Amino acid sequence: MNPIGLFDRFRNKEPTQQTKFQLITERGNGFYAWNGKIYQSDIVRAAMRPKVKAIGKLVAKHIRQTVLKDGTRKLEVNPDAYIRFLLEEPNPYMTGQKLQEKLASQLILNNNAFALIIRDEFGYPTELYPIPAVSAEAIYDKQYTLYLKFMFQNGKIYTFPYTDIIHLRQDFNNNDIFGDPIAPALAPLMEIVTTTDQGIVKAIKNSSIIRWLLKFTASMRPEDLKKQAADFAASFLSIENSGTGVAATDAKADAEQIEPKDYVPNAAQMDRTTRRIYSLFNTNQKIVQSEYDENGWNAYYEAEIEPIVVELTNEYTRKIFTRRERGFGNRILFEAANLATASMQTKLNLAQMVDRGALTPNEWREVFNLVPVDGGDELIRRLDTAVVKGGGKG
Repeated sequence: MNPIGLFDRFRNKEPTQQTKFQLITERGNGFYAWNGKIYQSDIVRAAMRPKVKAIGKLVAKHIRQTVLKDGTRKLEVNPDAYIRFLLEEPNPYMTGQKLQEKLASQLILNNNAFALIIRDEFGYPTELYPIPAVSAEAIYDKQYTLYLKFMFQNGKIYTFPYTDIIHLRQDFNNNDIFGDPIAPALAPLMEIVTTTDQGIVKAIKNSSIIRWLLKFTASMRPEDLKKQAADFAASFLSIENSGTGVAATDAKADAEQIEPKDYVPNAAQMDRTTRRIYSLFNTNQKIVQSEYDENGWNAYYEAEIEPIVVELTNEYTRKIFTRRERGFGNRILFEAANLATASMQTKLNLAQMVDRGALTPNEWREVFNLVPVDGGDELIRRLDTAVVKGGGKG
């Protein structure tokens, strides 16, 4: 099924919205995806992949925290089945992991990522779809309600209320709605990479064209020239030749060796350009090649992944739930426990957290990729770490 056709069904699902769209007036506030095809670059894709995979590994959960009459707090995880299914399987064509990876790729390439929330007749969310648009424009109706108008690659245009769109953005600076594009900063670096790659290919081709030049003193037919060259190569240039290493020619021809010129670009310059691209994506070679240690990954996580975790949590929560529902303690939390890169010693030291009731046994087992055990979801506490009730006598 053509994914573009899905949006035709969504747009016509509630015809009453069409009257709102007719009141829209242009404000000249837009975002356009860059068509530089940077995703075809191996350097860019390698820089993106760790971040995309990490965001896909986030686990979305519905959390409901309520305050009881006695003042205690009650915490429920995934209390409503329809929200859990929405997060695990946002639409019939992808899981929550793949939706998050899709949004992450769009966010990295364009500094903007969009997903459409489909709601039923009662306003409850039922499906989430990524919006693969080439441009987006912020427009307002007469009541200053914000809408986003998207244009797809086939030229079709769709307009949706901003309240039904999960919008992720980074480098949020000049524009009121959209993140600033990365293209102006990345384009000069990609031009250097392209020129360098082309230079390497040409250098390799030029270095393997002519190695020897035979100069004949007498005129010869073209076919004889080719035969003499082939005989010379077979006799003196073959790697299977087991001769003495001494070549001889008669007076009919002079053999002259051609030294190929080295046109390969400077390796240090290539490395500097690669590092500049990595810096633009806030990554490094160890992260790209999975050679990081515990501290290296934690630094990368706090700088790059954690801000998106916070944004996903806030954006999903405010777009999926109404203010009234949020007032009753409903929120979406993206859990990153499975992203922890820790040594075996660090993981073993987490046993102290279990003893103090900070982690359940099953949460500790999850760190080791072990299946949960019956009764492992109950918090336990050692007797010498019991809660202190009341102050002691002085």
